[in-house]
Amino acid sequence: MEATYQPGLENVIASETAISYLDVEQGEIVLRGYDLIELANKVTYLDIVGLLLDGVLPDAEQRRSLEQKLIAEYEFPQNVLTMLQLLPKQSNLMDVLRTGISAIACYDEELEDRSRDANYRKSIRLLAKVPQIVANGYRAVTKQSFIEPRPDLSYSGNFLYMITGKVPPETEEKVFDQSLIVYSEHEMPNSTFAARVIASTQSDMYGALSGAVASLKGTLHGGANEAVMKFLLEAGSVEEMESLILNKLARKERMMGFGHRVYMKKADPRAVLMREALAQLAREKNREDLYNMCVIGEEVMNREKKLFPNLDYYAAPVYYLLGIPIDLFTPVFVAARTIGIAAHVIEQHANNRLFRPRVLYTGLRGLHPQT
Repeated sequence: MEATYQPGLENVIASETAISYLDVEQGEIVLRGYDLIELANKVTYLDIVGLLLDGVLPDAEQRRSLEQKLIAEYEFPQNVLTMLQLLPKQSNLMDVLRTGISAIACYDEELEDRSRDANYRKSIRLLAKVPQIVANGYRAVTKQSFIEPRPDLSYSGNFLYMITGKVPPETEEKVFDQSLIVYSEHEMPNSTFAARVIASTQSDMYGALSGAVASLKGTLHGGANEAVMKFLLEAGSVEEMESLILNKLARKERMMGFGHRVYMKKADPRAVLMREALAQLAREKNREDLYNMCVIGEEVMNREKKLFPNLDYYAAPVYYLLGIPIDLFTPVFVAARTIGIAAHVIEQHANNRLFRPRVLYTGLRGLHPQT
């Protein structure tokens, strides 16, 4: 059979999964049978954790049980925090996160157990500890004091508290929770594929997640939300937004936050949800100017390039208004996606086949060394 070559593996089916699916024609992100946007409007991130790990949405009792399991894993190795403090101030926070994940792996007594039950418990441990690496890793390299998790707060409320040092109001907690939901899982992007490739070698979940973090550090996958916010701050006003975009396009520079390998003819439904969240936050914080800047940017890019905003375009100003440091935008994305990555690793280990593709060779042949 003649092999075909698709650059970037575009539209190549790489794996079977029962976890999620992007139905581009319907504009729907399917998460174990549910529409992701409907879930984001009706349930919490903790429910998504239960859905991805157990295959069903938890009831009230199951949700409480899951919350207690997470709280029981909040204890964090002090030696890892001390190690993070030794990293230089200029450290990229994605490298800090990757280092922290690799370090806590050494403390997991079930590290080499690939069974479904052990992988489930490792998923819970990672969900409990990755937000702490994100928040306290930032505090370590910026020479601030660490913040202990608050078991009396919700999962999302505690995460935001550890980042900002302030207990979030109910509205902000809900918006942040929604952002974690829409970032939680997205079928087979580069980072998820990288994690599954690593897991297919029978490597452990921590290694797979570390590989996903390395993938998301790349500017063509992660980092767009940070670039969007820096651009908005550069524009500074509604009046400057359009001219700055037009100048950027004239120089043939890429506008981050627009376009998507999958969403080419329709808007990213996650961006629509975050646009609504931004409108709400902007009203409450008297920052309608920021919302209006984003709307104008969306209109200009659609008019000039027929491009739609992706999730990062509206998530960026949402995180900014929540008080999250810009350098933490992508690490927060990773923390949210941890549950999706974990679900894929569990699925890969349960029905594994080593990934081993071939190449289209374009080099020389028939050469011989001189004797």
